[in-house]
Amino acid sequence: MKLVTAVIKPFKLDEVREALAAVGVQGITVTEVKGFGRQKGHTEVYRGAEYEVNFLPKIKIEAAIDDAQLSPALEAIEKSANTGKIGDGKIFVTGLEQVIRIRTGETGSDAL
Repeated sequence: MKLVTAVIKPFKLDEVREALAAVGVQGITVTEVKGFGRQKGHTEVYRGAEYEVNFLPKIKIEAAIDDAQLSPALEAIEKSANTGKIGDGKIFVTGLEQVIRIRTGETGSDAL
């Protein structure tokens, strides 16, 4: 089992959610976050005053995924979040030692 964490542009959330559902991912957690990478923010003008925006709004999606679903899920995220422009985001994959469904006590893949 793996924990997939994807940081994407906010307007791509619905596309990514639909793509993950299409490949059988049943649950995701979404968090609004701010950050920067190579984009390094940008400058904006508000009421005639220019200011620098260092941290850009992003969406962090987390999903616990069974090993058999990992490749299709990663491909779904990559294709649906891609705009071809800087700041599209990143996908991180980490191992999960154990998953427990609190309501039923199921463990491992059964808990997903």
